[in-house]
Amino acid sequence: MSRLYLPSLRAALCVLVLSCTATASPAADPAWQGAAFEGDRTALQKLAEAGARVVRVYRESDAWVLDAAHALGMKVVMGLWLGHPRHGFDYGDPAMVAAQDARIRDFVQRHRDHPALLAWGVGNEIETGVADPKPLWREVDRVAGIVKALDPRHPTMMVVADNSDDGLRPLADCCRQIDLLGLNVYGGAIFELPARLQRLGVTKPVVVTELGPLGQWQAGRKPWGAPVELTSTQKADFFREALAFVASQPQIVAAFPFLWGEKQEQTATWHSLLVDGRETAMTDALAAAWGRPETTAAPRILGIGIAADEFAPGADISAGVDARAFDGSPLTTEWTVQAEASDLRAGGDAETVPPRIDVRVLQADARSVRFVAPASTGAYRLFITLTDRAGRVATANLPFRVR
Repeated sequence: MSRLYLPSLRAALCVLVLSCTATASPAADPAWQGAAFEGDRTALQKLAEAGARVVRVYRESDAWVLDAAHALGMKVVMGLWLGHPRHGFDYGDPAMVAAQDARIRDFVQRHRDHPALLAWGVGNEIETGVADPKPLWREVDRVAGIVKALDPRHPTMMVVADNSDDGLRPLADCCRQIDLLGLNVYGGAIFELPARLQRLGVTKPVVVTELGPLGQWQAGRKPWGAPVELTSTQKADFFREALAFVASQPQIVAAFPFLWGEKQEQTATWHSLLVDGRETAMTDALAAAWGRPETTAAPRILGIGIAADEFAPGADISAGVDARAFDGSPLTTEWTVQAEASDLRAGGDAETVPPRIDVRVLQADARSVRFVAPASTGAYRLFITLTDRAGRVATANLPFRVR
């Protein structure tokens, strides 16, 4: 039997046997602590400085991370991107499948001996938008078999979205070429995950490949449909609790917070752990969980508010924020208005950043703002960005409507 490389011997045994129960599987392994990553070299450096030992990337174009992570003493879960049917990939087309197989073979052969390589992530949520995911998961398993034949020393991991029990149940007895089950989990579902896995008979070691607070698809909504985003402080509190919980769960090898970097997805801040490359309360929470607590913590937001949800065009709008710097020093607050996002995509696909709206500001300071409502009716957000003297950032936003 081929020997798989994992930092934990117990993890290696579980992966090899693939018959261990949840109680026999490894607890969250400190050697696997890290985050899902999309960013540049500076962001990767900050991730290493925060105490991460592993970085998860999504696609072959991220191969530069292997060398960069190795120089920083980190390991990499290297993503192998598989085509998504919603993007036009047809798994019934032999030519398309053969071309994808050839690309995967070539990449694995070129990078299988890299010293930073920890595991292969075979695909990411390719089942999104598909009524019956099982045929696609069998295809992931087939590709994983190709990877294992070329590189038996590193484990294979499939990544699926954890949307429901019905979605998880088929994973109990599929995919024998998959060593680790990667699940993208958001909100309070993380605290229910171990019991659900046991109830559904899913016994593979699990990596939470994306861990995040409430997603925009889960959050409460304003009457016109705008989802309500948590503040950076509320998100940090979630990560603190979730990572502590995961650390005690025997079936969960690791949890990778999403996303060390920045991206537009409903808003530019919803899933971004960094803001303009700067650390936040969320990154502070991760660093503390990874054994490197910050002495100059990012600002904490105690409360936010806006005078109303709806305003007439040209009306006077007032809003405020209550926040504290780590040392009580003054904060700088930036207030900006954007149109509500309209280019909304599934599965984390790239979205267009909504335009910034120029409004007439009547008064603004670190705690409050008054401005004139846009003349055009529609949905908007007031974004609040607070910066302390150390350059760390806190964020919040308030949806409102003009009609």
